[in-house]
Amino acid sequence: MLKRFMHNMERRLHARDIDQRTVHPFEWGLEHLEWGVEGLDVRREASESSGEEANPLEVIRRLNCRVSEGGDWFFRPGSIGAAEFEVRPGVDGEEWLRYPSGVETPYRENNLVQARYYRAGRGDRAVIVSPQWNADEGSHVALCRLLNRFGISALRLSLPYHDWRRPPELKRADYMISANIGRTIQAVRQAVMDIRRAADWLHGEGVERIGVIGSSIGSCVSWLAFIHDPRLEIGVFNMVSSWFGDVVWRAITTSHVRAALEPHLTAEEVREAWLSISPSGYVDQLRGVRRRARLISARYDLTFLPDLTEIFVNDLESNGVPAETRYLACGHYTIGRSPFKYLDAWQIISFFQREWS
Repeated sequence: MLKRFMHNMERRLHARDIDQRTVHPFEWGLEHLEWGVEGLDVRREASESSGEEANPLEVIRRLNCRVSEGGDWFFRPGSIGAAEFEVRPGVDGEEWLRYPSGVETPYRENNLVQARYYRAGRGDRAVIVSPQWNADEGSHVALCRLLNRFGISALRLSLPYHDWRRPPELKRADYMISANIGRTIQAVRQAVMDIRRAADWLHGEGVERIGVIGSSIGSCVSWLAFIHDPRLEIGVFNMVSSWFGDVVWRAITTSHVRAALEPHLTAEEVREAWLSISPSGYVDQLRGVRRRARLISARYDLTFLPDLTEIFVNDLESNGVPAETRYLACGHYTIGRSPFKYLDAWQIISFFQREWS
């Protein structure tokens, strides 16, 4: 009975802005994959291997193979000087932080990271906050201020293509997740680099202990940063899943993206294409991760479906990652409504308070 009720509520909340969702055309977007890092030129390598122009999926496979070899090069931004971090006071006591992103995209607005810092307590503990897909500029600000009440500073990031980083032709943050395979990989990679540069700035401010909190797609990018950057000592991952492509293929939230993908790719090919940005794509790297984490899952989620979440939870358990899981009797949309938003906030705050007491 409760499951049926929550699923109906999730579908109604999803349908509120369904007319605003644009079905962008399918594109491989290989031009977004030619970064010139670590000598990487997957298109050239794939062509040389086949003796002819490579199939785009083979190019993506080459990228995934290189990434799976290990190391943090795929998500490691280059160093920038302290002068490139611009800080100015805000109107409500927060500080506005801007700095260059670690990835340069064709969209000028998106190349400048926008963040707000809510300073609290002694200033020696801070959490980097990454909101959900299509979050507006006010999302997670209340959480940041609540963290402040417990003596924890919070740095609220705007994800790629969100808020002030959204190109003028967009009404939503469509370029973060779309049927453009390469651009979606680039956007997730960019978000991870943005988190790591945020950690650089916090260290420069004298913050000794840094954690992360991410929700939905923010959870995905926060996790990828967490496992690749040991400076991020604890984390809360609000709604978690395993395979990026499976989520996009099966979630109600991204049904319009699947509509563009389905004439060109199978579900298995979509999973394979986005392996490099999937939390479960890094299982082999989990054996050395012994930093504590809390996973929060919604039992009636129609976006991060429970069976996909269970794969991720099992990945962590089988590799000894000290993560604890909390389940809320709600869904992806209803977690932001009463009473679940308060239960969710308590799970987040209590973890950081316990770990940093």
